[in-house]
Amino acid sequence: MHLRKLRDEGYIRTGRGFIDVTEKGLGVLGVSPNPAFVFIKVSPLKREEAYREIVKFPVQRIFRVAGDMDAILIVEREKLDEALQKLAFVKGIQDTKSYVAIKPIK
Repeated sequence: MHLRKLRDEGYIRTGRGFIDVTEKGLGVLGVSPNPAFVFIKVSPLKREEAYREIVKFPVQRIFRVAGDMDAILIVEREKLDEALQKLAFVKGIQDTKSYVAIKPIK
């Protein structure tokens, strides 16, 4: 599609030197503008096995992190329940905490 048509349809905003994808545009791309974040604690002996399973989940991104939790999943809000149901069956998952974004600040 031409940029003008994308702008006229409301998928992007343009200006002098920038192109910004709108919430409507993100939705078409399958990216939630207000995702959910799932923090996961995994048993040290089961980490590799658990990571092999969670990469199959319907998530946008997965990060291994250092700290109180071992991984963070970024999930479309509409798919949060599905991801949590699947996590319940992954061996080694000790704890999960879910947070839903209200709106982006920046």
